[in-house]
Amino acid sequence: MTDRARSASGPKPPVDLSHYYSRVLKNRQPSKIKEFYKYFAIPGIGNLAGGLPNNNYFPFDTLEAKAAVPNRFVPTPNKPVDPPALSSLSISSKSAAVPSTSSSSDSESNSSRVLVPKVVEEPNVLRKIDLKSALQYGTAQGYPPLYQWLRQFTREHLHPNIPYEGGADIILTCGSTDGFNKAIDALSNPWIEGRDWVRDREGLMCEAFAYMNGIQNAKPRGLNIVPIAIDDEGMCAAGKGGLEDVLENWDYARGKRPHLIYTVTIGQNPTSGTLSVERRKAIYEICVKYDVVIIEDDPYWYLQYPSANKHLAANSTSTHKNPPPASYNTPKSSGFDFLDSLVPSYLSVDYQGRVVRLDTFSKTAAPGCRLGWITAQPALCEKLLRITETSTQQPSGFVQSMISEVLMGPQGENDAGRGGAKDGSGWQVSGWVRWLEGLRGNYERRMNTFCEALDAGKNFVKTGRRPSLSGEVEDEWSVVEKTQMYDFTWPLGGMFIWVRFDFATHPLAKKVEGAKLSQALWIKLTEKPFRVLCAPGQMFSPTQEIMEKEGWKNFRLCFAAVDEELVEPMAKRFAAGVKSFWGVKNEDDIHDLLESEYVKRDVNGDLLEGEMLGTAWGC
Repeated sequence: MTDRARSASGPKPPVDLSHYYSRVLKNRQPSKIKEFYKYFAIPGIGNLAGGLPNNNYFPFDTLEAKAAVPNRFVPTPNKPVDPPALSSLSISSKSAAVPSTSSSSDSESNSSRVLVPKVVEEPNVLRKIDLKSALQYGTAQGYPPLYQWLRQFTREHLHPNIPYEGGADIILTCGSTDGFNKAIDALSNPWIEGRDWVRDREGLMCEAFAYMNGIQNAKPRGLNIVPIAIDDEGMCAAGKGGLEDVLENWDYARGKRPHLIYTVTIGQNPTSGTLSVERRKAIYEICVKYDVVIIEDDPYWYLQYPSANKHLAANSTSTHKNPPPASYNTPKSSGFDFLDSLVPSYLSVDYQGRVVRLDTFSKTAAPGCRLGWITAQPALCEKLLRITETSTQQPSGFVQSMISEVLMGPQGENDAGRGGAKDGSGWQVSGWVRWLEGLRGNYERRMNTFCEALDAGKNFVKTGRRPSLSGEVEDEWSVVEKTQMYDFTWPLGGMFIWVRFDFATHPLAKKVEGAKLSQALWIKLTEKPFRVLCAPGQMFSPTQEIMEKEGWKNFRLCFAAVDEELVEPMAKRFAAGVKSFWGVKNEDDIHDLLESEYVKRDVNGDLLEGEMLGTAWGC
């Protein structure tokens, strides 16, 4: 059915996914203890039922912090990144007049004082933000004020065009990893070799290079890990090794045809790919055809970089296309130009309710918050609630109350709290969106600075003078030999750059195998004067075959973590280290690198601890 036909017929209820519920999930019952919580809010009730400690004995009277105001950082222009199109836009930190993002970050004008009080006399639990409620045992959905705020924000602003009847629900998590673990627990059964029939083995599909925390959680469950081919956008729908090819030609001798996809669609980790709407629709229709559930992990959704378009358009090797100007044709606006400019989630095409989306505060607030949320069809959220009730129960009350106060602020005249705005009110939705815009601006400028330096250093240039044919005099011109050592795609989103090396151009390529050259290069980069730490491609290889055949050809660089003034020098140090390595012509030098204790000690035997080792790692 076409988009037009579906729109004309109206939204349908989400499909029933219960046939994929795990055996454990099907046996879960609502928590008897949690059922009592709804009675706790009855005015004047004498609570002798719950095993709750007395809040007067909590050793915390207030929770206070100095926090940023929403407009601390300078945004970059809102211009859709999908589909990539020719653009004259330049957001280079060298050419744009942008105030410093670090020197002023601690100034009083860019900060506010946030305070969560001990007690707020407010009967409505959705408006009550205090330590008395936040630090007490609570509901598994999440702290009620924050749950309600995020649910409304998700349904009305982040994903206002979810096409199934009734829309999605949410449940708070302890970050995306926790959300993924619960989704896997709900939608797959463990399989043990030697105990279970091969025919019962289930599978998880992922990109050919993937974020391995998720994969490493699925592997011990016995799931088949099934890599899908990728290009510069991300997961491929068609072609050899693409999603359709893998599902249509599935070998049942390996087990059941996989029914789960784990994917990072914006700034894909590690390859930085950003999946177009057109590709999403193609993949989604394949998932409908083969009854597949999509677990969409999207920590970098807000970090989309329009300025990368011109570089993709100029790069003849990029697999990104150049169709007509971008238009997402979404019937309902988010209410914010910034959010409307972003490539929408799989949820925007999810007319059957088969998308489980993972969001997190890790990249928008801080990783240590361990706070996020799942967006999915209500029936599945209810089942995830059952898992949460008897496992994590809910995220940290300290974190939830502080984030709630920053966003919502005091809820009445008798509320002694202070929110994240300068006047003590909350950021509200507009402030949160403005904060996200500023974050995108900072990371986009970093990306451009890093990529410009990286691009400038990707060739090994050798110059010299050639004697005349007679051999008597020297010509007055130079010979230039240019060898490309590596290539990369300017990222349309995320925090990473995926560097692809051409080790065949190394002077020792015919004497030393590529995987050893890659390992030696990694070691070389950690040594003085380069001192940069990169993430080798092998660590993102979901299978041994990919690790051995392709993983060693790539390094992942993270431009997000280093201090602002070191972004360009770090990229130059990386490029200089690669150039130095391409100058190695003695095979013994490679063997010396491979045999060195490159992490524990330097060439003088001194411990590296305390040295400044520039990291391009990230997580």
